[in-house]
Amino acid sequence: MNYKEIAQETLNIEASALLEASKNMNDVFAHAVDLILSCKGKLIVTGVGKSGLIGAKMAATFASTGTPSFFLHPTEALHGDLGMISKEDAVIAISYSGESEELSSILPHIKRFGTPIIGMTRDTSSTLGRFSDLVIEVVVAKEACPLDIAPTSSTTLTLALGDALAVCLMRAKNFKKSDFASFHPGGALGKKLFVKVSNLMKTENLPIVSKETKIKDAIIKISEGRLGTVLVTDEQNKLIALVSDGDIRRALLRDNFSLEANVLEYATLSPMTCDDENMLASEALVLIEEKKIQLLVITDKNKKIKGVLHIHTLIEKGIS
Repeated sequence: MNYKEIAQETLNIEASALLEASKNMNDVFAHAVDLILSCKGKLIVTGVGKSGLIGAKMAATFASTGTPSFFLHPTEALHGDLGMISKEDAVIAISYSGESEELSSILPHIKRFGTPIIGMTRDTSSTLGRFSDLVIEVVVAKEACPLDIAPTSSTTLTLALGDALAVCLMRAKNFKKSDFASFHPGGALGKKLFVKVSNLMKTENLPIVSKETKIKDAIIKISEGRLGTVLVTDEQNKLIALVSDGDIRRALLRDNFSLEANVLEYATLSPMTCDDENMLASEALVLIEEKKIQLLVITDKNKKIKGVLHIHTLIEKGIS
């Protein structure tokens, strides 16, 4: 049995269903977008079985892209959750056949509230079709299932139409990356757009020594600080240099290396600093990578140390 060919056939059947739906797109879809945009309440998605699973995903997509939405199971609705629907809301009801018993049972009650219904079904004359204010037709030539029974092409098309609705709503609302990130503060984009240097920098127990310090004492301070670096300050506590593990290794190769030498003999003078603790952590990472450093020192405008930001901290926190 050639599973590769079976997989290709499945994808081709479902792709054909999407392309055919694209060709047959009509004004009803645009009216559905306008209806949702005019909704003052929430967009409620409902359906049972596979349609319910698709509906739950659609509701999640709407909610995360600026359209307040939730999924309501018809059975739960019949046992009290109908109270979650108001006339200010709009409902997307999904049933490929249009005759799902559980869904059909709640449609009269939704209409009683005066809540508009957008039906997603293959049959406009079905129960769902008759109760709907608008019907987005979900029509496929065949299911990808070899028995032409299991919902495959039809569920793929329904999901894609839901995505199309969400994208239209995003465009209409001028939904931006920053808006998306505000709904996903724990995600990669949220971290990239909201986490600042001040949120991640280390400010306590910093490894700092004066410029009069001997290199042997600076090495001890490096070990204690656990940052692989010691910061060197002048009489006004302003940063003037730093010494890293790498600086020490290079110094050891010198013939005249001495543990009694002044720390400045082996230090990196005028190191890279940042005086804006409100800089995005993602921007700080770019700076660190461009300068090929591991530690970025955060100072005020007068070069007094406020904290440090290590590349390992950025990586651990998922900043990219």
